[in-house]
Amino acid sequence: MALDRGVLDEHTHVALAPPSFDSVEAERAHRKRRLIGAYRICARFGYDHWVAGHITVRDPEHEDRFWANPLGVSWRLIEEPDLLLVDFDGNVLEGDRPLNAAAFAIHSELHRARHDVNAVAHAHTVYGRAWSATGRLIEPTSQDACAFYGDHAVFDDYTGVVYDLEEGKRIAEALGTNKAVILSNHGLLTVGTTSVDEAAWWFITMERTCQAQLLAEAAGTPVLIDEEQARKTSEQVGNHMAGWRGFQPLYDWLVTVQPDFLEE
Repeated sequence: MALDRGVLDEHTHVALAPPSFDSVEAERAHRKRRLIGAYRICARFGYDHWVAGHITVRDPEHEDRFWANPLGVSWRLIEEPDLLLVDFDGNVLEGDRPLNAAAFAIHSELHRARHDVNAVAHAHTVYGRAWSATGRLIEPTSQDACAFYGDHAVFDDYTGVVYDLEEGKRIAEALGTNKAVILSNHGLLTVGTTSVDEAAWWFITMERTCQAQLLAEAAGTPVLIDEEQARKTSEQVGNHMAGWRGFQPLYDWLVTVQPDFLEE
């Protein structure tokens, strides 16, 4: 049986770290639960919009397959039977709902290009969309903003809704080895190498960072953290484990207020 997660306290002395698994089936079940949790948490924050937005996680057994949300199902209500297992050719191997074509075009190419990436999150959030219209990188205006210092990019070629695989490839190229990319006039996209947890947390904190910078600039000229301190802080708050840990209190909260999503 997998350890769901450790808690660092004086009694157990177990580090707060991602779980390990005895079988691929257990790991798959865990990834799907966390994926559903990410959807519902993001919906609680108002990140769901129309039929736009997608969060995906790579299947632990098959590198060329990933789990995705179907078109037209509310993030607030999504359950495990709704999830689709999709391969890199666009075949739906599990699930009976329609696949979001934009989700496939973007996520298939990101999962294909980045073998280290397990999860990808993208949504059309209010502050992400607003900041994306500036065509600028996020600046080190705060400790939280430093998570993205030197670790995100801008894709500055908006050509409409992404249905073309070539567009997905160009987004993957713009992302490079970073954890996030700002899609100009579109929104935000983040990735996680350890888990869905990491990708979701980077998305949540990136959206909030965009909000904070927009507010700071509306109030005046922000005073930025200097380069040396921004780089140091990035190493502290922008590493993979920090991303995973940032999601854990949110998941615990969801389990408390909405335990039904764990029912099979």
